[in-house]
Amino acid sequence: MAGIYFHIPFCRQACHYCDFHFSTQTKSMDEMVKALMRETQARAAYLEGETIETIYFGGGTPSLLPTDDISRILDTVVKYYPVSNDAEITLEANPDDLTYLKILELARSPVNRLSIGIQSFRNQDLMWMNRAHNASQADFAVKCAQDRGFNNITIDLIYSIPGMSDRDWLDNIRKAVDLSVQHISAYSLTIEPKTVFGHQWAKQELHAVDDSVSSGHFLTLVHELTRSGFQHYEVSNFCLPGMESKHNSAYWKGKKYVGVGPSAHSFNSDSRQWNVSNNARYTQGWLSGTPHFDVEQLDQRTKCNEYLMTRLRTTWGVDLDYIHTTFGVDLWKIESDYLQQLLQDGMMTKENTTLKLTTKGLLQADRIASELFILEP
Repeated sequence: MAGIYFHIPFCRQACHYCDFHFSTQTKSMDEMVKALMRETQARAAYLEGETIETIYFGGGTPSLLPTDDISRILDTVVKYYPVSNDAEITLEANPDDLTYLKILELARSPVNRLSIGIQSFRNQDLMWMNRAHNASQADFAVKCAQDRGFNNITIDLIYSIPGMSDRDWLDNIRKAVDLSVQHISAYSLTIEPKTVFGHQWAKQELHAVDDSVSSGHFLTLVHELTRSGFQHYEVSNFCLPGMESKHNSAYWKGKKYVGVGPSAHSFNSDSRQWNVSNNARYTQGWLSGTPHFDVEQLDQRTKCNEYLMTRLRTTWGVDLDYIHTTFGVDLWKIESDYLQQLLQDGMMTKENTTLKLTTKGLLQADRIASELFILEP
């Protein structure tokens, strides 16, 4: 199983929290699509013939792309890669792009999963984050997509927003559940340095919410969604039974993927590769046959640490036997005291050779993983 990720680096406007690579200048979109198709063709050997099970259009705002361009890119994939007949094909979309006509076009395309960036159902939150849509557009986008036959929809939400009360967050969660979507991703607002919020924070014009508030929002999220029949299968991701994101799950399970587009990353088990984070250089490079990218060869220590970082965030947990046989590391032996403490504190469970974080432990997943990192080669 392998996947392809397309980074579409265009946005209608800059959200105040976002530090992903994008541009609000869309004049070069046609040339970008040509470059994406060129890279798609040129990278066909990267996955060594593995069948493509998932295709994901992320960004940026992929829903800005004309639907015909999305289909052209997918035609290129099918031409040069073996693609499963039931491949999951996801398009990230903003509600303001999902007009009735756009949804109708997408329903006729190969896209079979929508990831809708709602973030909040409160207009004051959307305005504060500089989102381009409003709450009514968010509601319309989901319901219209459902009416046109999309039965695999995920929505994104953000919590830990300054001024968002516990009741406000609970209302957001319940609104999402009431929309009968199959998947919900929810993230704590993070203040990144090179964003509008980051600059405001540096000048002390913005203050992040207290950790206790953020933890409370997370625990409310877990309680409400699991009570409503959702499975909590990754720190930030919840789905109805059988409706996990196949593409993102493949990342967490260490499957191979090729990343196409500026700033996109690729992984083939032995190395990681990433494209230049510059639209002009990316486009010119691929259209001229001299692409700009970097490669990192992964040693066993790095592979082990990445396994720990990704799998501890999931419902699948980490397998001690797998770590021992694959990486030559006896984690239970070298970290026995720390692991026993996590078990005693209710942060982790152990079933046979599998370690999993509890809801309490997931609040500190990144810190716990870093404590378990193998430091010596």
